[in-house]
Amino acid sequence: MGILARILLESIMADIQELKAETRDRAGKGVAREARRNGLVPGVIYGDKQPPQSITVSRQELEMKLKTGLFLSTLLNVAVGDDKVRVIPKDVQFDPVRDFPIHVDFLRLGKGAKITVEIPVQFTNEEECPGLVRGGVLNVVRFSIEVSCPADAIPEFFEGDLTGLDIGDAIHASAISFPEGVEAIISDRDFTIATIASPTIAETVVDEDEVDGEEGEEGEGEEGAEGEGEE
Repeated sequence: MGILARILLESIMADIQELKAETRDRAGKGVAREARRNGLVPGVIYGDKQPPQSITVSRQELEMKLKTGLFLSTLLNVAVGDDKVRVIPKDVQFDPVRDFPIHVDFLRLGKGAKITVEIPVQFTNEEECPGLVRGGVLNVVRFSIEVSCPADAIPEFFEGDLTGLDIGDAIHASAISFPEGVEAIISDRDFTIATIASPTIAETVVDEDEVDGEEGEEGEGEEGAEGEGEE
């Protein structure tokens, strides 16, 4: 391996987060409940044509990673004893009442694996967008784009450049720069990411008959007052 390739590989490895785990020897609801009482979250690692591996992870550590909002598109090394397993999180189940994680699934990644993930879209250059400057509204159709990409080259985000867009204009998939090897799952159309919509103005509807009636009443009142003065 050349020096440049080795540096690149070390850089990729350095960016991969690690999550500590313990082997879960027994299965069943009772064992899972006991793990949760001890501050652990039951989970499973599957895929790559290998048997599923039952594990537990720290709930505190898992919740910290969940707070980033990028957990399901984050490459991880799950450390189980002396082994490190390259995975991508695939699903997290939450308690319906207390909303804390109660189970997590990881997909084991083999060498050269490609995965399907949701990548968030970040919009830039709002100050260079004539439509927004004029009071328009950014109407986001897709906050993320589902893509197929190499497991070791997951984009952090896609950039939606608003420069030059006016009211009525839109950002489509064709305006997004996809890195090499990254492909949108929707490939049969140039789907919309966001539009610049007209500002919403609240209009007050006035009943013309009601106005006429008020004017008539005022008029009668004035005439009556004049008549009383003349007597």
